[in-house]
Amino acid sequence: MKVVAIVGMAGSGKSEVSRLFEKAGFTRIRFGDVTDDELRKLGQELNEENERRVRELLREEHGMAAYAKLNLPRIDVALASSDVVVDGLYSWEEYTFLKEHYNNDLLLVAVWAAPKTRYARLNGRRERNLTPEEAAGRDRVEIENLHKGGPIAVADYVIVNESSLEDLREQTKKTIARIR
Repeated sequence: MKVVAIVGMAGSGKSEVSRLFEKAGFTRIRFGDVTDDELRKLGQELNEENERRVRELLREEHGMAAYAKLNLPRIDVALASSDVVVDGLYSWEEYTFLKEHYNNDLLLVAVWAAPKTRYARLNGRRERNLTPEEAAGRDRVEIENLHKGGPIAVADYVIVNESSLEDLREQTKKTIARIR
């Protein structure tokens, strides 16, 4: 069984790629569910400010590999019956934690789009939308504080999402076929 972790900057298309893996039979584990669950426990609204604060608190408590550690039981349970796609790996430390645990059964798929493209998508979202300024700030935090560039740089596969949704779907189908 394989664990395929999807990595990319906000607005690159990670969730769409993850959903396509799920449609292909992978069990989808969204790392961000940990943040959402924590906010619900605290009775707080799901928004960028609260999410960022909770992500930082969880990483203070559990280290930079927090999301990999906190989701490991879910991944292991899912692997008993299917391949797994992880939606939203962030940090280098999450990657190295999972790589040590799953070794060659872990593959990284980077989804890439230019900042201008991503910022336009994020600004147009119905949920969790960000202004271009907020998106640029999030990019800086993810690169400088979360060490997100490393996993993107060492990805086993790269999907460039600068065109149509249909093109993204076609590239993803080809990537799934190559992995299998």
